[in-house]
Amino acid sequence: MTKPVLAYLGLGLMGDPMTKRLLAAGYQVHVWNRSKSKLAPALALGAIAAESPRAAVEKADIIMMCLFDAKAVEEVVFGADGVAKATGSGKVLVDHASIRPDKTRDFAQRLKQANGMEWIDAPVSGGVKGAGEGTLAIMCGGDAAAFERAKPVLAAYGANINLMGPSGAGQVTKLCNQVIVGSNIAVIAEAIRLAQNAGVDARLLPRALAGGFADSKPLQIFVPRMIDRPAESIGAANTMLKDLDTALDLGRDTGTPLPVSGLAAQLLRTLAAQGKGEEELSAVIDLYGKQA
Repeated sequence: MTKPVLAYLGLGLMGDPMTKRLLAAGYQVHVWNRSKSKLAPALALGAIAAESPRAAVEKADIIMMCLFDAKAVEEVVFGADGVAKATGSGKVLVDHASIRPDKTRDFAQRLKQANGMEWIDAPVSGGVKGAGEGTLAIMCGGDAAAFERAKPVLAAYGANINLMGPSGAGQVTKLCNQVIVGSNIAVIAEAIRLAQNAGVDARLLPRALAGGFADSKPLQIFVPRMIDRPAESIGAANTMLKDLDTALDLGRDTGTPLPVSGLAAQLLRTLAAQGKGEEELSAVIDLYGKQA
């Protein structure tokens, strides 16, 4: 079968490696990004630059989008020369942004009314490394038939792709993911400082705890990053804070207590108040003081 033509909107930290994997899989990909300089690596691999979101979408059957927040999503989709202005009947928009479930449902309905395009909310987990290696977990919400059309494309950078329910279900699932990860990161920082202050080399924790109940991907990834703090970031603290705040909003809306998530959010808010919100999430260990 002929591969669908794709568009990718937003080639940032995650969008760039996702697009590269789509190109490597043999897809034709039309790309757009607000900062055109970020398109260069994908263009060198055969991507086709578009002057606007609308121009990219006009050429495509399936559109992927990875933007920071709901404001950016709304502007790119419904703004001047946005996705909603393009021909949309028979097309599917896959949104990888992490935003409020109610916003997703509203955007999906508005886009359907504007041009007939289907909307799949598809936030991801696995970070930049997972995007580059094609191992992301992708949590989807939306129409089942539209999901089945998009799923083979998503397999270029996702290894675990699930439809969780109707529109917004993918976003709810991602918030559950962030509740677990955000809380875990704070606890990992505590464990590192405890080990260090008690005279144990914290660098050995991932190996020592591997396979036990305390083991996790965040443990294996963030212990060395919290100790040695590499220059290249894999995700800002403010991004996790945004998601935890969204989870807390959903908790209030649904009458769900989230006390541990609330504490993790306040720790990250404290980090942001110290001017470190754009630093990597591993900077949360700074809140636990220096090694004794």
